[in-house]
Amino acid sequence: MAGPASDYHRGDQDIAEQVSTFHLVMGLTKWGSLVLAAFLLLLVVWFCTQAGFLAALISGAVVAVLGTLLLRGGGGH
Repeated sequence: MAGPASDYHRGDQDIAEQVSTFHLVMGLTKWGSLVLAAFLLLLVVWFCTQAGFLAALISGAVVAVLGTLLLRGGGGH
């Protein structure tokens, strides 16, 4: 026996909200991961090596700048 007819038609709904939420979550994940990686590098170099604070700050800044340049990307969809 066939099921009841439905008002649902595949592909008819507007998905603008889902797309914008997806892009927000991906952006937060991407940039949050970069901030976390740079901060963890700073802490590891500062406290776990003999390099000191200045070397830790420089290495964290280098990772942050390179990560920003790489993650910003060319961006064509």
